[in-house]
Amino acid sequence: MSIEKATFGAGCFWGVEAKFAAMPGVTATAVGYEGGKLDNPSYKDVCTDQTGHAEVVELDFDNEKISFEQLLDAFFELHDPTTMNRQGPDWGTQYRSAVFFHSPEQEQQAKAKIEQLADEYKPKRIVTQVVPAETFWRAEEYHQRYLEKRGLASCHI
Repeated sequence: MSIEKATFGAGCFWGVEAKFAAMPGVTATAVGYEGGKLDNPSYKDVCTDQTGHAEVVELDFDNEKISFEQLLDAFFELHDPTTMNRQGPDWGTQYRSAVFFHSPEQEQQAKAKIEQLADEYKPKRIVTQVVPAETFWRAEEYHQRYLEKRGLASCHI
């Protein structure tokens, strides 16, 4: 078993986590915040749209059972990568589309996937950020596995 990390921002993290957690080969998920300027932000802080953080799902995956490319496929299927800072009814920079890469290979694969998908989205443009993973701040416990704790299969995504 070879465990790697991946971090994705695709709108509200509740539904994104539920989708990734259900994928064979994903061994752990956590929701949190990444890409901002405030240390240890709270949900309330991030919702001000002033911290620069995105709502993200950080996951561990067994690359012998699921590839980063397959995770990218799922990422692009579960949200609209052409809407700037918005997914469904949620809007603000915390809902931006982003791949926070953990290796040069992940960066290369994410950029290649965007290039590969570009024609499918025309005339719109994919606005997904591909940026280095930095500090992942775990969200409050009530956000972890939020939908699962409430017996819900999905939310609006």
